Amino acid sequence: MSGPAAIGPIELALTAARLTAACDEMGAVLRHSAFSTNIRDRLDFSCAVFDAAGELVAQAAHIPVHLGSMAYAMRGIVGGAVWRPGDVLVLNDPYLGGTHLPDVTAIAPVFVGAALVGFVADRAHHADIGADAPGSMPIATRLEDEGMIIPPTKLVVGGELDAALLAGFAARTRDPRRVEGDFAAQLAACRVGAARVAALAGELGTGRYAALLAALDAHAARLAQATLAAIPDGEYRFVDLLDGDGQGAEDLAIAVTLRITAGQVEVDFAGTAPQTAGNVNCPTSVAAAGVLYCFRCLMPDEAPACAGTFRAIRIVAPPGCLVDAQRPAAVAAGNVETSSRIVDAVFGALAQALPGRIPAASQGTMNNLAMGSADRAAPWDYYETIGGGAGAAASADGASCVQSHMTNTRNTPLEVLELDHPVRVRRYARRRGSGGAGAQRGGDGIVRELEFLAPATFTLLAERRRRGPWGAAGGGAGAPGRDRLNGVELPAKCTREVRAGDVLSIETPGGGGWGVERG
Repeated sequence: MSGPAAIGPIELALTAARLTAACDEMGAVLRHSAFSTNIRDRLDFSCAVFDAAGELVAQAAHIPVHLGSMAYAMRGIVGGAVWRPGDVLVLNDPYLGGTHLPDVTAIAPVFVGAALVGFVADRAHHADIGADAPGSMPIATRLEDEGMIIPPTKLVVGGELDAALLAGFAARTRDPRRVEGDFAAQLAACRVGAARVAALAGELGTGRYAALLAALDAHAARLAQATLAAIPDGEYRFVDLLDGDGQGAEDLAIAVTLRITAGQVEVDFAGTAPQTAGNVNCPTSVAAAGVLYCFRCLMPDEAPACAGTFRAIRIVAPPGCLVDAQRPAAVAAGNVETSSRIVDAVFGALAQALPGRIPAASQGTMNNLAMGSADRAAPWDYYETIGGGAGAAASADGASCVQSHMTNTRNTPLEVLELDHPVRVRRYARRRGSGGAGAQRGGDGIVRELEFLAPATFTLLAERRRRGPWGAAGGGAGAPGRDRLNGVELPAKCTREVRAGDVLSIETPGGGGWGVERG
């Protein structure tokens, strides 16, 4: 009797491609089914596939902060539930595997017959998750003030939707119909993903499928090990600063020490500022997303996105610091702003180990703008991140007017923004000259001016306003960002009421330059 056939590179590559295609199809279903501008047009969502233990096996090229945090936390989430075919679990609690409250995750098991072979998951940002402030990104000091907290909860049980539970979620928001539509889109994406993965595992046979996942993971680990082993052994330290927490604390340190030993990496956040009153705190899953992203950037493009890719990386953080915040700390900006600074700090340390390979700092902020109105006659919520300048590298100028690092969303088409919401885009342009000087110049930021056509409330959560992104190899810093309302300077983190005719201007940071500028 012959044993199982050996796994060859072609079969392995085809399996990886089919799993990635399942993630891509989930994203297409979510995008084309969603009701909200934020998910449908900005593409603020991510999709991934996991094995039966909750270990990552594939992901789409979506949003790094979503994907890395899911990869870090999924094993604990799925291990705490009893699963049946047709179930879908939802959650957004940052301290139980989420990121911040607007990011709602839907998880569905994949069964072939009675055998559990894996999970699919999608995570999408809801512009209204029940916070008092429109856009659900408030300047808060407690998690409870940032919106509705959803612990891991079965929204679908055995294929039956808990309609009362969904209605209860939606009732906490200003536009229940839109929220129900976005949840339905996430459920539909899970159903499609589960069907595609089940079809693949059924076609291969569950034993062969499990063997292929193990082989894919081992292949990813080998590629990752080769990359990490090329980093010189040693200890490399870098400290970067957050501008502040919006509650009075300023210059909050994100300290990183990398210890590299024969391809094993320890990332130690000792020296990072303690968690603070404002909402720049983040759970370890978000910190992990920033760390894993940086090391993934060093690896070859063909390296699979598997758990094995990151197995040699260990993350250590003092409990209660900014990057290992404890309940009930507010975290809305931690997911978007602190994660960006973690990337800058890790890359700053890696630049010492790998001079010439690491670019200068990119804008280091997502320039988060949440806005809307609680007017019962015409309620609305909107949220966006605004691009800026990318850091220059040894071989090229930085890109201008782009989303960088931890975010990968699109620009909302101006026509959609103006049709869906009472705002007019007065100016949307390149902020020329904002990139840092150097032999290679940093990319330029963006100027975005919005005129409000009706009374509204907006919240701004931004960084890199006190100092610009650092340059590398003697390059200059990028220009800091700047925000004004009717020409009056605004704090980087603030909430304001506006009237019809008021104009908000946001100038985003440029990227750092590379090398000494030639005369």
